Amino acid sequence: MQHWWRNLTRFDTIIIGAGAAGMMCAAHAGGRVLVIDHARAPGEKIRISGGGRCNFTNLGTGPENFLSGNPHFAKSALSRYSQWDFIELVNRHNIPWHEKTLGQLFCDRSAKDIVAMLLSEMDQAGAELRLETSASDIRKTAQGFTLSLGPGGRVACQNLVIACGGKSIPKMGASGFGYQIARQFGLELTETRPALVPFTFGEDVMEGLKPLAGVAVDCAVGCGGATFEEAVLFTHRGLSGPAILQASSYWREKQPITLSLLPGTDLLAALKERRQFQGRVSVVNALAEHLPKRLAAYLCTRAGMSGPLADMNDRKLALFTDTLKNWTLHPTGTEGFRTAEVTLGGVDTAGLSSKTMASNIHPHLYFIGEVVDVTGWLGGYNFQWAWSSGWAAGRAIAATR
Repeated sequence: MQHWWRNLTRFDTIIIGAGAAGMMCAAHAGGRVLVIDHARAPGEKIRISGGGRCNFTNLGTGPENFLSGNPHFAKSALSRYSQWDFIELVNRHNIPWHEKTLGQLFCDRSAKDIVAMLLSEMDQAGAELRLETSASDIRKTAQGFTLSLGPGGRVACQNLVIACGGKSIPKMGASGFGYQIARQFGLELTETRPALVPFTFGEDVMEGLKPLAGVAVDCAVGCGGATFEEAVLFTHRGLSGPAILQASSYWREKQPITLSLLPGTDLLAALKERRQFQGRVSVVNALAEHLPKRLAAYLCTRAGMSGPLADMNDRKLALFTDTLKNWTLHPTGTEGFRTAEVTLGGVDTAGLSSKTMASNIHPHLYFIGEVVDVTGWLGGYNFQWAWSSGWAAGRAIAATR
């Protein structure tokens, strides 16, 4: 009988991916843990997130803030390791933070504080980190798994955790490698798409929008049955900003999006009041008191509105303001995975345990973080899913030791 498996360098757990989920899992798995990543530094997505401040969680995190083929799947991990648990960890490491809008929490100093915290937690747990290391030729054995590390030779483990993310931001090394592993071991995938990504438009639309590049405005953006009320930013490629990124996760080809400018403001009433007291003011200048001037001029030109307010009757003003509250646009696409913050879809949750994140077919094979078909809204939700799913897998692995 051959004992070649025993001669390999052996770990209890190998984690592919030193991102948010992978490092979190390593801090909780226990035993001899190896984390590998082909990048030069760990937690690169953490480092660049939130403008370098890392929007590390959201006070309002709940299952309703996530998209998935199974909307109930994320409930278990999110409830057992919540935003409050991660905030407690951040506080324990004396990392100063602050709340921005809509419950979003950011580091006061730098996103590097979160990376350093996770590395410290890994170090305390005795986990080993190997960077600029790739994995290949992954095989299932009676004792677990074997895989080749480049460089580093062949290694063995009982538990294998896939935490290498999705396809978003390929310039940082994203490749969809985790999906290949899922297919290899018989797991199904749901359709993957860029999410939290700017919209692009045809030249006919962009001819009017390009001069607005750099203009931002408060807006409610509706798409696919969902509406998000935040800022919209006009760019030289199309539309971006928080409300647009949120809506992009619900958009499908050929669907329109609807912009309602200045939600909460009764523009018709404001213009009628202005007309009553200063009818000689132009409609463009009156609108520019509520919207950026370039945008106001574009909207008036587009609607054929010119001249003083006194020349505009109630019906004409009502029709005009209605177009501003129901501005329908048809994106031709998005900027794709190149700029998408996350990947929508991934490993089908029907093949995973919501409690342990392990494969139902191979109980020692785990999938966590972005590689799974669980995608959060903009605002710290995707990081919370990384913390929660990584913790769930780590604790499940520790319980088997």
